[in-house]
Amino acid sequence: MLAGRVCKAPETRYNPAGIPLTRFSLEHRSRQKEAGLEREAFCRIVVIATGTALSNKAKALTEGQVVSISGFIARADSRQGEARIILHAENIQQL
Repeated sequence: MLAGRVCKAPETRYNPAGIPLTRFSLEHRSRQKEAGLEREAFCRIVVIATGTALSNKAKALTEGQVVSISGFIARADSRQGEARIILHAENIQQL
């Protein structure tokens, strides 16, 4: 589960089978303890919501909105051959 702020508005595309894929970016910031010391954790990750119900939920999000996403991460290769990590949403909850 990862919570954060929507930092790039959702965009929807359809795969060849006609299934909607809604993509947006999430920015996470938190304070974490590591080796007994506090540190700031920060990341931006692309989130993909697949299927009609989840895609509709993602399309309703706006930039700046705080959400919690549960799902799984997977590698996605770009056309330039660069590997990226994508969060595939299984649940989106507005906070």
